[in-house]
Amino acid sequence: MEVVVWLIGVVLRVLNVLLAPLYWLRARDSRRLPPIRDPLLMRSATDLARGIRTGELTSEQVVTAFIERVKEVNPYLNAVVDERYREAIEEARALDRQMKEARRAGNLEELLKDKPLYGLPFTVKESCSVAGLSDSVGWCEAAGRRAARDGGAVLGVRAGGARPLLASRTPELCLGWETATLRHRTHNPYRTARTPGGSSGGEAALVASGASPLSVASDIAGSIRIPAAFCGVFGHKATPGIIPIDGHVPTLTDEKFSKFLSVGPMCRFAEDLPLLMNVMAGEKRHLLNLDQPVDISQIKVFYMTEASKSWAFIPVEQCIRDAILNCVQYLHKECGAQLSEKKFKDLEDSFEMSISLFFSMKDIPNLLQDPANPKRDKSLIVELLKHIFGGATRSLQGLGFALINKTKLFIPASRRKFYEQKAEILRQEIVSTLGTNGVLLYPAHCGLAHEHGRVYTRASGVLYSMPLNVLGLPATVAPLGLHAGLPVAVQVIAGPYQDRLCLAVAKQLEIGFGGWRPPS
Repeated sequence: MEVVVWLIGVVLRVLNVLLAPLYWLRARDSRRLPPIRDPLLMRSATDLARGIRTGELTSEQVVTAFIERVKEVNPYLNAVVDERYREAIEEARALDRQMKEARRAGNLEELLKDKPLYGLPFTVKESCSVAGLSDSVGWCEAAGRRAARDGGAVLGVRAGGARPLLASRTPELCLGWETATLRHRTHNPYRTARTPGGSSGGEAALVASGASPLSVASDIAGSIRIPAAFCGVFGHKATPGIIPIDGHVPTLTDEKFSKFLSVGPMCRFAEDLPLLMNVMAGEKRHLLNLDQPVDISQIKVFYMTEASKSWAFIPVEQCIRDAILNCVQYLHKECGAQLSEKKFKDLEDSFEMSISLFFSMKDIPNLLQDPANPKRDKSLIVELLKHIFGGATRSLQGLGFALINKTKLFIPASRRKFYEQKAEILRQEIVSTLGTNGVLLYPAHCGLAHEHGRVYTRASGVLYSMPLNVLGLPATVAPLGLHAGLPVAVQVIAGPYQDRLCLAVAKQLEIGFGGWRPPS
């Protein structure tokens, strides 16, 4: 480990302990969300789609129920940026009329062909672009801007028969692991004084609250998986290059960007992941074979409860470590999966590998750029002082990202190539070890959802999510229940194009441990 990275980690770890009483005092007041009363909201998207197809339900019923739930919980969550409720209800009525006419004419099967999501609503992370809705993505200078067209993944979900309800909050340009900007902060549905994570925190909060059956989100450094873990829902980072990322804000011209960024699903029930993935993948769905059955007894399970015991990293909380070991025993004893004790030791250098690769990209958004004079950068020190004395133009989290971008965590330029090469060697080791029938159970973060603002001292938690983006591996977060009222989750990792293994193991863990629990 680099000496400076180690020192920064130790300082942050000490601050995390020293400031814990302050965070505790600030987090004492949490409002409880209204309980889910409508039984329709407790059904999976797969079940709701079946109900619409058989005529048990109408699209208007389903869409209206979720809109009402969004309106009920959003005052507690502050997750919605922009909405299209009226348009969604009108579209639902049109879909119901089409279905009624097709049933009368005897061509219902033709109408529903390639539309497994017919009549369902879905919600979208603001960065993934819904035509006509905001796509400023927390960027003050872009306030009021609207997307001219749907992003590629949203187009695919529409083509599958679903209709978007809203765009949800992110941090500035998705550059943060807490969904907060200068003006807005999104809350965790299980304890509103805590964060839902980021950058897909708005989506995770809505899904966990029963306000969305299906979510389109994005992940470039844990942006799906950390919120999914903090909010107790399923979230999948797909093998890169499968689901289209066009229309994403921000977007970079660097060729590595499309390898690091994945657009993917979040949902409350494991059976909905392949349903949404197949639609989002479109013409490339055949590369994943998601409909091919997986025999859990033929799966080889690798596991690690933490990446390193270094003093620079906050230890993984005991409840998460215990949960991973319980999953391992369940898959082995109850499902017949094979266990392996092999560990991937080089994951302990995940920070250096991730920073070296991620910040080698061109066109990374410069949060210090002066909008009035794009050729000039604002002073980082002056911007930090503005937070103390007022007049800030960037969030503290955004300035933290700018600091990392400028300093590269003080990793010497001569060492960055070394870590890039080390990442490729690690990738080859993981890919060859997991093969086509292996998964790695791993934490999604070092802890449970933490208090608002604590993202700075607990930054080492991204050690468990960020490297999978630069390594190009698929991963699913599976919820495992609650500990002291907060969700506990595990990350299931597989080799490239083996997403179906992640989804199958996540579904099995839902059977064994109960999956999503409604906040109450």
